[in-house]
Amino acid sequence: MPKHIILFLLLCTISFKIKAQHPPVFEGMLTDTNAIALNDLDINLVKYSFGKPKVSFLAIHDDEDTGVKAAFEYIQFNGGCIIDCQYGGTRNFKFSNDGFNFQTDPNSIYTQEGIIMGLAKYGNVDNDEVLMQLERTGKLILNYYNPKKLGYIFTLHNNADGGFGISSYLEGYPLKSAADSVYINFDMDNDDLILVTDLKLFNHLKKANVNVILQSAEAPDDGSLSVYAMSRNIPYINVEVQHGHQDENLRLIEIAVKALYETYPALKVKALE
Repeated sequence: MPKHIILFLLLCTISFKIKAQHPPVFEGMLTDTNAIALNDLDINLVKYSFGKPKVSFLAIHDDEDTGVKAAFEYIQFNGGCIIDCQYGGTRNFKFSNDGFNFQTDPNSIYTQEGIIMGLAKYGNVDNDEVLMQLERTGKLILNYYNPKKLGYIFTLHNNADGGFGISSYLEGYPLKSAADSVYINFDMDNDDLILVTDLKLFNHLKKANVNVILQSAEAPDDGSLSVYAMSRNIPYINVEVQHGHQDENLRLIEIAVKALYETYPALKVKALE
């Protein structure tokens, strides 16, 4: 087969994989895009909305599509929106500046200390311009999601089987210092859980008998949205499930939304204004 045909097929395959990651827009759904240029990396914050505002989700990693699909399903029957960060179907931001390559986790750019730590994990750090660019990117994402107006941050994440899970926060495991309290439903998959920064939400979710973590006020500053939210007293929820567990993802979203609005009824009124 000629090389140019092979190249064409390869590009089509790559393009299909990236596009196929995002669920199809259903009838009546509205979309809006806010573009961010991080040097040579194009980041699109795509807002999908349907019906009344109800609840607003945020998906930060572009390779975690199960949460996005579950959010679409929730929104279709309940109304709401999700902002999906799209930048090529990968987990990390990868970009260059002045001939040097940089990489970081997009969930590490919401504090200055986290930005430095996030870059150091993958190599180059000593570049003030890059630090400022990442700080700007984090602020643009937050401004578009607008937690100040919403009164909360509700993120959706997915993980791999047998890696990160509820047990990661137990004594003797890597994230023990990040957790104040942990409640486990042993009938649930270890990889499916909810993390919150608010004691009232934690207690409500315990009553719902789901895997739930209350983040510690002394959690290490890794630049994540949960640390950012906690430092500003913004109620934060992360529904996190294993890739492919879409039904469980939807179930935990429903439970978490109920917990949010029963704990803070004024937020529900505000959402529907």
